[in-house]
Amino acid sequence: MESIWMGIAPSPTSTRVLAMDGAHDTILKARLAHTPTHRHALSTLLEAIALWEGRRVRAALCVDDRRDGFDSTSCLE
Repeated sequence: MESIWMGIAPSPTSTRVLAMDGAHDTILKARLAHTPTHRHALSTLLEAIALWEGRRVRAALCVDDRRDGFDSTSCLE
């Protein structure tokens, strides 16, 4: 059973989420608010996808090294 791969990419205006089943099958693509309103939102989202699909989820939080004062709070835990 293969894992689901997820990428989480925060930006100044939103957070993009992409979940893939293999190299070519997108199973979830979303643009969410920049900052979650609950501190467990990210871990709960990952757990929900794992429970829905019945597989392990491997996730990466993707950020760049810009120094323009942008500070992501997507991962509050």
